[in-house]
Amino acid sequence: MAIALATVLLIASCSVQRPPAASNAPSAAAGTGAHGGHGKPSVPPAAAPLRASERFVSLKLPQPYTPSAPSGGTDEYRCFLVDPGLTGRAFLTGSQFLPQNTDIVHHAIIFRVGAEQAATAGKLDASTPGEGWTCFGDAGVEDGDWIGHWAPGADETLLTQKVGYPMPAGSRLIIQVHYNLLTAEGKPVGSDQSGIRLRLTDGKADLAPLATARLAAPIELPCTAEESGPLCDRGAAVRDVVHRFGDQAGRSVTELNAFCNGGRSPVAAATQHCDQKIEDAATVYAVAGHMHLLGRSIKMELNPGRPGARTLLDIPAYNFDEQAIRPLAEPVAVKAGDTLRVTCTHDAGLRKLLPAMRDLPPRYVVWGEGTSDEMCLGLLMVSPGAGATG
Repeated sequence: MAIALATVLLIASCSVQRPPAASNAPSAAAGTGAHGGHGKPSVPPAAAPLRASERFVSLKLPQPYTPSAPSGGTDEYRCFLVDPGLTGRAFLTGSQFLPQNTDIVHHAIIFRVGAEQAATAGKLDASTPGEGWTCFGDAGVEDGDWIGHWAPGADETLLTQKVGYPMPAGSRLIIQVHYNLLTAEGKPVGSDQSGIRLRLTDGKADLAPLATARLAAPIELPCTAEESGPLCDRGAAVRDVVHRFGDQAGRSVTELNAFCNGGRSPVAAATQHCDQKIEDAATVYAVAGHMHLLGRSIKMELNPGRPGARTLLDIPAYNFDEQAIRPLAEPVAVKAGDTLRVTCTHDAGLRKLLPAMRDLPPRYVVWGEGTSDEMCLGLLMVSPGAGATG
């Protein structure tokens, strides 16, 4: 399903946790810690029973890793290469990320790579001091396929249809972990050795292949009328993102705006959207949405404003702690020429209400990977063509 942008940005995704909100108007007293209670042990629900031809494979990071945010920031994205030991064809039908140090782990994305990319990743790992390598923006190697992710509230989600992510023999995984060091609150950061439980077929099952499609919109959120400071200037804010995360961060902002705005200048507003044309037919089975602490609402629509339009995802009161993958009641077929739209609303006024952000300088918020930045990202679990419905 060809809907990904012609950029390399739209795969990193997290920040610090936000306190659970009962409504669209969070209380100024919401959350008592710097990150809304983050740091509590993460206890996933018991695994659902294995289905026909499935087995579990449990992995963890090769060695404990102690993160260190570069460029004076508070965030590090680190990638780790792990081997599921596949000697034959398999499909990934479920996964559960298991964060070990919940004081600092805030999200993870799982990428599948083939033997050639794995060799490249291995060389990168060997040439980088410490375990793994820094990987803001992507996995650090080309052609990694997104096959799973974890964020607060995202436990294992099993689809009832006969679908799965292909895992050829010799496949390796790259686990990208976002560490946010504001959670340490002056304490020693400590190390992390998170793990993941994979649900794999034995290769005999004939499943339709899954892929993860990504749909993003720009962020152009100005400071509130009550705020002021150097970073309330858009240019200064973009330069700060580049300083913290590298040149790719600036390209992300520029290219995302160019793609979604048709080359027009960015318009500062709390609500932004982006339309993408679908190039190839596909079947959509599940969806998810991601924003950071300033997110208010997120929606994904198919063919908005046209006959037969439908909503695939609608979260009118976004809660960072509830980022579960949401299977659709029935799979939705999309065809070439259809349009997908993602729309997000953010609220800069939340800065003064959230403990994690009260002491940060106000800023004009653009797309970025850190605590004080934002995202508008829709995820779709799809199968090319007609897919599988049974």
